[in-house]
Amino acid sequence: MYSVVYDKKAIKDFKSINKSHLKYLTDSILEFVTNFSHKLEQDFLTNGKIKKLKGFDEELYRLKLRTYRVIYKKEDERLIILVVSVKSREGSYKK
Repeated sequence: MYSVVYDKKAIKDFKSINKSHLKYLTDSILEFVTNFSHKLEQDFLTNGKIKKLKGFDEELYRLKLRTYRVIYKKEDERLIILVVSVKSREGSYKK
């Protein structure tokens, strides 16, 4: 089973999100992590809910949650999904 770890930057991002959206995001991230499997990831990659990001030094993925984008990476050996940042669509791809 995977667990979720929030990067300091992601925690800072959460502070700028209104409470109703924050609840939706945290619930959705928890559900994603709880149900995470290779098959689920492949299904989400196929339907566009997840996309592998290009142009980064590490393997990063984008998860669409309404108008927000959760950028995450997998660390398989420790079974952790690290949420790198949570931003609205407009600001999600800036480094």
